[in-house]
Amino acid sequence: MISDTIIQSFIEICGVENVQNSTAARLAYSYDATANFQALPDVIISPRNSEEVVAVVTICSEYRIPIVPRGSGTNLSAGTTPTSGGVVLLFKHMNQILDLDEENLTITVQPGLITKSLIDYVEARNLFYPPDPSSLKISTIGGNLSENSGGLRGLKYGVTKDYVMGLEAVLPTGEVIRTGGKLAKDVAGYDLTSLLVGSEGTLAIITEATLRLIPKPSYKETILAMFASIEDAAETVSAILAARIIPATLEFMDQGTVQVIEDYKQIGLPIHCEAVLLIEQDGAVEGVRQDMEQIYEICSQHGAIEIRNAETEQEAEALRSARRDALSALAKLRPTTILEDATVPRSMIAPMVREIKRIAMKYDVTIQTFGHAGDGNLHPTCLTDLRDKEEMERVEKAFEEIFHKSIELGGTITGEHGVGEMKSPYLEWKVGEAGMLVMKAIKTAIDPQNIMNPGKVFAKSTKERLVMHHV
Repeated sequence: MISDTIIQSFIEICGVENVQNSTAARLAYSYDATANFQALPDVIISPRNSEEVVAVVTICSEYRIPIVPRGSGTNLSAGTTPTSGGVVLLFKHMNQILDLDEENLTITVQPGLITKSLIDYVEARNLFYPPDPSSLKISTIGGNLSENSGGLRGLKYGVTKDYVMGLEAVLPTGEVIRTGGKLAKDVAGYDLTSLLVGSEGTLAIITEATLRLIPKPSYKETILAMFASIEDAAETVSAILAARIIPATLEFMDQGTVQVIEDYKQIGLPIHCEAVLLIEQDGAVEGVRQDMEQIYEICSQHGAIEIRNAETEQEAEALRSARRDALSALAKLRPTTILEDATVPRSMIAPMVREIKRIAMKYDVTIQTFGHAGDGNLHPTCLTDLRDKEEMERVEKAFEEIFHKSIELGGTITGEHGVGEMKSPYLEWKVGEAGMLVMKAIKTAIDPQNIMNPGKVFAKSTKERLVMHHV
């Protein structure tokens, strides 16, 4: 527990209205969007600026108090659960756009800015920020940076790290560093910007980010292609890319997912095919039309039983939102929804989906699959009930086998959700013993007291992960 004297110091720094330690507040920030992980923080603090972050961190460093930086709590790997108690840092006040530099095509923002707010702001000025996680309406830029978030446009445009030019960050000692900047090239020393992006809040607290913008595409087209088999859909994905076409969006949904989304959204999605591809291209008008003609032909050649064109932007947005709302739709079916991500080479999509189905049947659990077909990032999503301990044990075994199969097929345990606490026992499967030693050495060098989001990324055993943190 944090003493009353220290709590009073936090109040003096941030104001009494920005320091909460009531039971209700602590419960509200004891979990994120990950099922079955919960732990009470000691206090929740909402700093108003970087100086206040420094002051809070300095106290935490002195007294070895754990710090958990938190965005909107949409994390799906238990990455923002306060495993060791301590301070949860919120950035609701630090949500401003600080600078738009149209000459250098950069924008500098604070970590609490909502992702969609940034996207809307730059698109209104005919600019483009491509990273678009499904949670963009609620997720924050700081959370995106910490997790190196992807999105539907990742195949063509990349992920969050590809648009980060510079950062301001507070180290666990309270010292401030600035990395990168607006310049297009910078190889002075180690690439600390890339080190911090995707570090899941375990190394430093990002308080400011300078992001790269590109011109907004002038035109886009969207289609929905339906297939009788997953193999046909997977072969279509490979054929599109082999034709040297890189769509802006190339998304996959299996039959069960489409059925649930249609029940939820009622927008006329096909429910009798085994797989659906949502495909979108953007850019100059003639180029887009040429690409989409080829894509249409490739889909037809590889067994598409129906192809629908979105005739209006409203229809296209309905299809995009259907994919983004997959988790919300699936969550209506059972009390607990566990959305995972396992990434494989594109050529392994069909085998991986088949394996997910086999594993679900083996353990008698319900798992639907959707995801980013273009980059092989699949989201097997289990519908269960955490109150059923016997079923939850089967769910854990199923996902453990899914992660193992993903690595066996040349993939990884996570493509965009991060390791957090949930996947920490499996990290060594992917990176090996030597890789773990390097990562732990970096963590120790920057955070020797282990106060930055402790309990994440590194774990001793699967058993350690399966112990729920009771409130």
